[in-house]
Amino acid sequence: MKRLYIFCICLTLISGGLSVSAAAIRDEIKTSGKQGELILLHTNDHHGAVLPVNGQGGLAEMAAYIRSVRAANPQVLLLDAGDINTGSALSNMFYAEPDLLAYNAMEYDAVVFGNHEFDSTLDRLEQQMAMAAFPFVCANIQTADGEFLGGNRYIVKQYDTFSVGIFGITTLRTLSIANPDKILHFINEIEAARETVAILKNKENVDIIIALTHMGDKKEAPDHITSPKLAAAVPEIDIIVDGHSHTYMETPITVSSTYIVSANEWGKYVGHGKLTVRGGRLAAFIWEPVAIVTVADSEVAGIVEPYIKKADESLKEMIGRAAADFPVGNRLPRYHETAIGNLVTDANYWFFTTVHNQQIDFAFQNGGNIRAGLSAGEISREQVLTVLPFENYLYIVSLTGSEIIELFDFMARIPQGNGGFPQFSKEVRYTIDKRSDGGIVTELSIGGSPVVPDKVYRFCTNDYLLGGGDGYAILEKSVDRYNTSQLLSNVVIEYIKASAAPLQPLVDGRLTVLGGVEP
Repeated sequence: MKRLYIFCICLTLISGGLSVSAAAIRDEIKTSGKQGELILLHTNDHHGAVLPVNGQGGLAEMAAYIRSVRAANPQVLLLDAGDINTGSALSNMFYAEPDLLAYNAMEYDAVVFGNHEFDSTLDRLEQQMAMAAFPFVCANIQTADGEFLGGNRYIVKQYDTFSVGIFGITTLRTLSIANPDKILHFINEIEAARETVAILKNKENVDIIIALTHMGDKKEAPDHITSPKLAAAVPEIDIIVDGHSHTYMETPITVSSTYIVSANEWGKYVGHGKLTVRGGRLAAFIWEPVAIVTVADSEVAGIVEPYIKKADESLKEMIGRAAADFPVGNRLPRYHETAIGNLVTDANYWFFTTVHNQQIDFAFQNGGNIRAGLSAGEISREQVLTVLPFENYLYIVSLTGSEIIELFDFMARIPQGNGGFPQFSKEVRYTIDKRSDGGIVTELSIGGSPVVPDKVYRFCTNDYLLGGGDGYAILEKSVDRYNTSQLLSNVVIEYIKASAAPLQPLVDGRLTVLGGVEP
């Protein structure tokens, strides 16, 4: 009867010579208390997980679940909160092409840029955007001409009795933990959100506002704006669909009247929410994470199959053996010395002193560069490329001893859990006391001797850190830079291939953390 009542009002206005706007109809729906429902499905931090990980996730498996939900519900919104790129060797090999084609088949409604969308060049990202049949939304990254990256500050979706505005926000942490092109302009997350929400409310007259964010709910640095902080600053947002922290949630985080949801990582879960909208307002929101362990969707399985076959030709080559596990746990290289971190950095030192005949004093890498462990048994190229998925080139550079001390003082203050936390080759002996002042150095030696302030030290690290990534501004002082043109992953592969005996996991006390924490 309410629908007939609204129709009669519209017919009366038209017959009286008055125009009826969509806004007037929406206002009538609001005052009539009309109710509608929307199913919200969302993913985040996919990281190239084309295939299931330990029996969970997988693009074809995700697609089967999403297809079943669409079959049972007339109104479904599908979103992704960023970091499609960088993870499995299979995806990395094809620059996420199979992932994007699968997303097209699943008919995503919108995706926001994650920081790992900027691991490669802007040209590469533009190629990915051109391949995508879905819009990228972002309200806080602008190109040189002032347009918003991806061309969509926001989108508006119309449903039976209500409308939804969706806008994207990418963390400004991207500027220090990735390599965005210098022509891109990043806007403060809260400022961009406030301005966009005002447009959605006052110009677009949307009923429901969803922020699709790659920000994370765990603070990584003093200036890191998290999704809960955004919710507190911009309370007009109804729902924040978040990524970046890889958080597994059993229930939404609530900040005042804003719901924050995130679906862990690697497609292992799909967030499933039901919005009840009554009179143009969010009346209820029921949400849960759904584990993806279902059968594969044949269409998406067919899309990824040719890529799997091509990759298998090179990635499955066995290059060595591990005598036991090299565990990574819950991001252990970001917290303390690890066998996998020692393997990577010792491989760097070995390669350049033995194969390239370079004179270096040590090697170090950031723990955030190490994304997986190695299991006992045969080691394939694919496994190494999954451990080290980034296209990081190695450099050999020099700092004075006084600058080395400054470098290690900086490392001591890096919070455990941060991607910049270091891993060292065996030439380093380093003790950090985390019990006071955020971290101080209590022991430091290189090559068995204390650091001499006026001596020049030569060492190996990666191009990302040399550019100031993860806050390593001190490395910008380095001189006599030698670009080895060697990828970190390739160097480690060569080291494993050259090892006649199975690799033994080794932790020898080169890095000690006093008063530290575990993940």
